[in-house]
Amino acid sequence: MDSLNPRLHIEPASRASSIFDLPTHNPGRSTTEFIEQEGSGSTWTHKGIGILSATFIVISGGSGCNAICSAFPQNQTCYVLPVTDDGGSSSEIIRVIGGPSIGDIRSRLIRLIKISTPQVNSIKRLLSFRLPAQSEQGARDMWRDIIEGTSQLWKDIPPDRKELIRGFLVYFENEALRRAHKAFAWSNGSIGNFFLAAAQLFFRSLPSAIFLFSSITGSEGTILPVLVTNHTVTIAADLSNGKRIVGQCNISHPVSSADAEILEGLEDDDHKVNSPQNVYFTKSAQSDATNLEGTIQRVYYINAHGNEIYPHPNADFLSNLRERQFLVYSCGSLWTSIIPCLALRSVASGIACSPYLKAKILLLNYRNDRETDGYTALDYVQAITNTLNRHDLTPRTAGTVTRPAYPVSAFVTHLVYLSDTPIRVQEEELATMGMSCIAVTSTTVKGGFNAETVAQALDDIISTLDDTDSP
Repeated sequence: MDSLNPRLHIEPASRASSIFDLPTHNPGRSTTEFIEQEGSGSTWTHKGIGILSATFIVISGGSGCNAICSAFPQNQTCYVLPVTDDGGSSSEIIRVIGGPSIGDIRSRLIRLIKISTPQVNSIKRLLSFRLPAQSEQGARDMWRDIIEGTSQLWKDIPPDRKELIRGFLVYFENEALRRAHKAFAWSNGSIGNFFLAAAQLFFRSLPSAIFLFSSITGSEGTILPVLVTNHTVTIAADLSNGKRIVGQCNISHPVSSADAEILEGLEDDDHKVNSPQNVYFTKSAQSDATNLEGTIQRVYYINAHGNEIYPHPNADFLSNLRERQFLVYSCGSLWTSIIPCLALRSVASGIACSPYLKAKILLLNYRNDRETDGYTALDYVQAITNTLNRHDLTPRTAGTVTRPAYPVSAFVTHLVYLSDTPIRVQEEELATMGMSCIAVTSTTVKGGFNAETVAQALDDIISTLDDTDSP
């Protein structure tokens, strides 16, 4: 299905699976558990089976949620990610080859790999590797060693998987060579991005590419792109001063002074050779970005001509909203990670009218960033509520249909925040809107959420709901 073309509305089968034997969660476990999360360096006790028996749908970006993924039972969790990131390695793939952004999805797939054997660890090392950023020639030389199969990165990878991965990397290079006039920049390139993009090009299906990646690596969890399309997807933001910014990178973490209104990478234009702009972006650069000229009023999808469009979400996204027990809005970039997953048709009704969702939980960022400078907790909640209500019935589909806007509590029932956050949390005002506020203590040196903090908060919410439901 192409989410940008409502006439081709077909529900794809996109759940990830694995060729490896992965552990399953046993519902018959004792009521007190110790869970040690790999890579987190911490162990905590759950009060009961709570979080282990619950099902989750998590809306997030690529990096904001990675640090807390191990808080969720992976075989019972669905992650929904945007396909609009035009920074880093993804920007160069979009500029030269086109297609949806796959960087955030690749990042989550890598994060969810369970290291069960040395062979799996070697595959993870390869697909996590980035080519040198300092020298284009150095990057090209290293890329040559990789696709010719002589690089040390192939060590310990079984021959069948090696040749499968290498075949798709060669296919990716062929696609780049077909567009040689655009001079693909290999520096800072992600091998995992190249592999996933090649699979998407080959199958003409992003869900199929995700399935292949998961099968080779043993990535746990269900990964869903919020849109299923083979085209580049672009967002724009309207500011309070009347200006518009085009592109996620320009909104969140601009790395050049180029005019933000240039719709770069929106379509394959053989008559225009663009130069790399965002390929050297790193997440650390976001904190150094200058403030926006005005506050963001809304974020929406646009086509290659700059006109607003109203895409259909991935049908599996809507079905998971009907089937899961807990919805979590992850910490991360509000306007460029969370909002693009909500500014779609029928998502508001899917959340508000779900028969199984017991709680809708917002993890409030530890501090504001360029997108949310000066925000309070109420501003975060209102941004989510206004976006969902605005895009549920679009001007083209509403017709004569009218309905009152859903209340805040239809979308957010619990707000979890860190006790030392500098963001103001208006607990009394939020309570009058039907929300419960839960303060937790950060256990990290730099502040912010980690898996232990999130798991404890989720356990407390689940325990409270279970006590309420008990006769």
